[in-house]
Amino acid sequence: MRVDLFDFELPQELIALRPVRPRDAARLLYVPGTGPFEDRGVRDLPKLLSAGDVLVFNDTRVIPAQLEGRRAGGEAKIGATLHKREDLRRWIAFIRNAKRLKEGDQIVFGGGVTALAGTRNQDGSFTLLFEGDEPVEVLLERAGTMPLPPYIAGKRDIDEQDYEDYQTMFAQKDGAVAAPTASLHFTERLMSELDAAGIRHETLTLHVGAGTFLPVKADDTDDHQMHSEWGRITPQVAERLNAARVEGKRIIAVGTTSLRLLESAARDDRTIAPFEGDTDIFITPGYRFKGVDGLMTNFHLPKSTLMMLVSALIGRERMMEAYAHAINANYRFYSYGDSSLLLP
Repeated sequence: MRVDLFDFELPQELIALRPVRPRDAARLLYVPGTGPFEDRGVRDLPKLLSAGDVLVFNDTRVIPAQLEGRRAGGEAKIGATLHKREDLRRWIAFIRNAKRLKEGDQIVFGGGVTALAGTRNQDGSFTLLFEGDEPVEVLLERAGTMPLPPYIAGKRDIDEQDYEDYQTMFAQKDGAVAAPTASLHFTERLMSELDAAGIRHETLTLHVGAGTFLPVKADDTDDHQMHSEWGRITPQVAERLNAARVEGKRIIAVGTTSLRLLESAARDDRTIAPFEGDTDIFITPGYRFKGVDGLMTNFHLPKSTLMMLVSALIGRERMMEAYAHAINANYRFYSYGDSSLLLP
């Protein structure tokens, strides 16, 4: 499909630069498969869902994956955004000022952290080898900053508040370089209300990579190559999700990251298999969903792979109408913005 079919104009003032407080005070646009849209709030979730429905959250934790440094022996400034772990000391990273970097160069980051530039990959990224004996996680805590999306970081400085704001209440497993932002709206209060309504929840792990922020440069979706990300669904979680399906209950992904991993693990008979490994699934209109029955998600960038994903779930024309409604109603967009509930 043509990528420009997923384009729309967004007023810049609707890009949220801070989350609302409390987190569960965000607005929620309810988008059923047919019928009118409803302007609701995230706190309305217990009323919009049914007892026995299962919300699936991503328990990945964002690491301080944004690094600034210089090429050793020179003045060239080098910026690195870690994307995907290769092994204990190697990460694939997207590099700013990459034309000044070649294989074998040493990069000196803050806090005495250094890394060697390894292979330049086909997509222009580099494999970085972090030097020393300390765990890379320790080095990143010393030298890195939170990797806020460009549409936020380009408008204001990253500060200490972001270390709390850009982490979900479910965050446990280190490895993401972007937050599963639909889960940012959840609080202990909201979870208690969902529990009281009989709405269940499960967690999986997908370490979101920096590729989620990359624009689609191709003119046609067939020519776009997704970056891979590592994920895990345990056998116990898969068993409980399948049991819920047998009972006729709905599986609702909280965030596109949870949805992508569930669909990567789903079999043709709509059961969920245990999963551990990489996925580069790319979901566009025409895709037949096997793992989920609905999605809670924030509002996405025009012409992005995530805009294509939500259009596949609810229909492109229906999704474009929903976005036009959200813009006219002054919903807040993107990572720190409001949310939507898509139930086709």
